[in-house]
Order: sequence, then C-alpha cells, then structure tokens
Amino acid sequence: MIKTFLFSLGNYIQSGGVVMVPILIISLSMWVLIINRILFMRRLYGRNIPREKAGELVKTNQMPHDRYQGITSLLVRQFILARSHDLHLDEFILDEIVVRLVASVDTYLAVISILAGVAPLLGLLGTVMGMMETFDVITHFGTGNANAMAGGISVALISTQTGLMVSIPGLYMAGFLTKRANNLKYRVAATGIYLKRFL
Repeated sequence: MIKTFLFSLGNYIQSGGVVMVPILIISLSMWVLIINRILFMRRLYGRNIPREKAGELVKTNQMPHDRYQGITSLLVRQFILARSHDLHLDEFILDEIVVRLVASVDTYLAVISILAGVAPLLGLLGTVMGMMETFDVITHFGTGNANAMAGGISVALISTQTGLMVSIPGLYMAGFLTKRANNLKYRVAATGIYLKRFL
C-alpha cells in the first residue's frame, strides 16, 4: 500500500517537471512554519490569568503560577523579572516588553504569506515550460504525434495544479493566523496599558 502510494507520488512529481521540487520544498517549509505558529499561538491563548489578577501580581511583585502560560502571564512574568522599582523607568520597561511580545506574535507570518504567494508563480512557470515543450514537439513532429505532445501538456497542467494546491490553503492559513495574531496583539497592548496603573 505504502509502496504503491510512493510510486504514484513519484510519477506525479516526475510528470510535473522540474518546478515540482521547488513547489514541494515551499509547501513543506510553509507547513512547518504554519504548525509552529499554531502551537505558539495556542499556548499564548490558553491558561491566561485575568487582567485584574495580573494587576494584583504586578502590585505585589509576585510571579504568576507556573500553570499559567498565556500571553498575559508571560507579560507579567517578564515585567517582574525586568522591573527596576522606579516608576518612570518601569513604564519604559513595560512598553518595551509589550513591543517585544507583539513582535514575537508576528514572527514568520510574512514568510508564510510570501511562500503561499510564490507557489502559484512557480506553477505558472511550469505551465510556460510545459507549453514550450509542447510547441517544441509540434515544431519537430507536427500535430500528428499526440503521445509526444502529452508530456508537455502534462507538465503544464500538473505544475499549475500543484502550485494552486499549495497556495490556496497557505493563503487561508496566513489569513487565519494573522487574525489570531491581531487578537493577541490587542490583548497584550490593552493589558500593558492596564498594568501601568499598578506600577
């Protein structure tokens, strides 16, 4: 069963021409980054302390319990470790931590969007190469040799199909992750503003 699948996959890749390898590398890289971001954001969404509790912890200079791993508890934990107990300096420290957390949420999202956008362009390149191969066959043998023409048409269609199959879910996931990232950024920015009253 697995042997048959691998053989079919090998034939499929070979039928798509030379652009199939870069498209598959892009697909693999993109999905590794997507899974990384999903797991990262899932951890930041879950096990959050309420904002009021975060204020109490900052006021009393206590660390959140280890079971809390969400973005609010991460903000409180990093601030308590870095605070100087000088009101003006602590405001700058809190702002810096908020900026750092916001930047960490955005990590790799632009790369995911770029990879999802490049895949159909590589598919289009495969289409052009396949059509050039087809026209080359027509030039040498005429239109009577359907088997020779089929190779170029196969390259054109399969590479385009694969580029779109990689791109469409990639663009969807990029949009989904960007929306979740914006929610997290809003949450951490609002919490940072709220915590300033407890410095």
